[in-house]
Amino acid sequence: MTKPFDEGLSIEHERFEFLVNTPESKALRHVFFAEREAAKIPDVSEDTAVREIKRAAIVGAGTMGGGIAMALVNAGIPVTLIDTSREALERGFKAIEKNYAATVSKGRLTQRQMDTRINLIKPSIALDDAAEVDIVIEAVFERMDIEQDIFRTLDAIARRGAILATNTSTLDIDTIAAVTKRPQDVIGTHFFSPANVMRLLEVVRCAKTSQDVLATVMKLGKTIGKVPIVSGVCDGFIGNRMLEKYLQQARFLLDDGATPVQVDNALEGWALKMGPFAMVDMAGNDIFWEIRKRQYRERPDRVYSRLGDRICEQGGQKTGRGWYRYEAGNRKPIPDPEVEALIAEYRKEIGVSARAISDQEIVERGVYALVNEAAFILEEASRCAPRISMWCTSPATASRLGVGGRCSTRAVWACSRWSRRSIVSKMATRVISGSSRRSSIGWRARVRRSPTTTRRN
Repeated sequence: MTKPFDEGLSIEHERFEFLVNTPESKALRHVFFAEREAAKIPDVSEDTAVREIKRAAIVGAGTMGGGIAMALVNAGIPVTLIDTSREALERGFKAIEKNYAATVSKGRLTQRQMDTRINLIKPSIALDDAAEVDIVIEAVFERMDIEQDIFRTLDAIARRGAILATNTSTLDIDTIAAVTKRPQDVIGTHFFSPANVMRLLEVVRCAKTSQDVLATVMKLGKTIGKVPIVSGVCDGFIGNRMLEKYLQQARFLLDDGATPVQVDNALEGWALKMGPFAMVDMAGNDIFWEIRKRQYRERPDRVYSRLGDRICEQGGQKTGRGWYRYEAGNRKPIPDPEVEALIAEYRKEIGVSARAISDQEIVERGVYALVNEAAFILEEASRCAPRISMWCTSPATASRLGVGGRCSTRAVWACSRWSRRSIVSKMATRVISGSSRRSSIGWRARVRRSPTTTRRN
């Protein structure tokens, strides 16, 4: 349909006025400014000298290590991929080749580009091969004793001025740095799975991390196409600390009567790209299991659902089993009757009768858990920059970049509205009565105002 020019301009203006005030438009503006504010660190000037990063080493050829290696070589940075197990190294290298081949088959990469990137990766079983690189990123299994042993060795062999980084998602990096003679060179670089895809990079500033190391890693994050966010040291940092509460509520929902597919569908229908159980299967249930085992020891007074422990040995997408079944070569989750039977049996063990769970309850318990924990993070001043408090208090913004896949602009808008006001969230109260547990949805409002100063020394 053709309109006269002046009439067309009038229609265009009218539609623009409508669109600019939609939730999606507001969300996109929120994300735009949040991402740019996130790069500003109050006590690190923009002219801080940075170290050159021409070569890197990754210690650990697993899912995360391989993804980080891909992120670096995609930006043209040569990588030495190290694993003490030759079998693990070969398996990890083949996984990288397979991932690139899949990208080529989709037309997103040429065979020549794939070959160029593969040739930038040098597999090695010798940690000594990290001696001359500019940055070493450790990406091994999350155990403090293992990571401390690796950092002791790296401290002894890495050249002077090399940055020693860890991809840990929950461990105390100050404790890791303490075993070295150069804590000023130690920093956290927490990537999100899959590391070659997810844009969020948490740069964890330790007590003694030097300003130039922080500035260098922030610049590196941008170079490899990430959105680097500075965090202080706390259990789970920002994304995973919020994610823990979200996943905890997801498991409690199963205890109460929901199914994995119901929970995932409700949250995906609300606006998230991926539900919690499909996301955990993708990342690997074993990773979260190790974190939970540590938390059981450190926080025995807390209430936990043990359902995840029953599932963990099935491994997720990596083995074709998890909260769902997976067919070979297909990542689409298939509901598993055996898992549903296991959930029903677990309910009997803990004395909980299944009840009807609405989609609204699922969304509220999941999303409010994220928002509420974000408010606590601000309150405890885990953020380094007060000007980016809106980033931290928008769980959907973090989710959009790294926690459980990207989510829609509608979700970002909804959560950014909450973050601009006092954080008011409703958390499901878990009631413990004697030796048995009963679930009560007595909604409890918690109010946490964003502090005017969110500085952590």
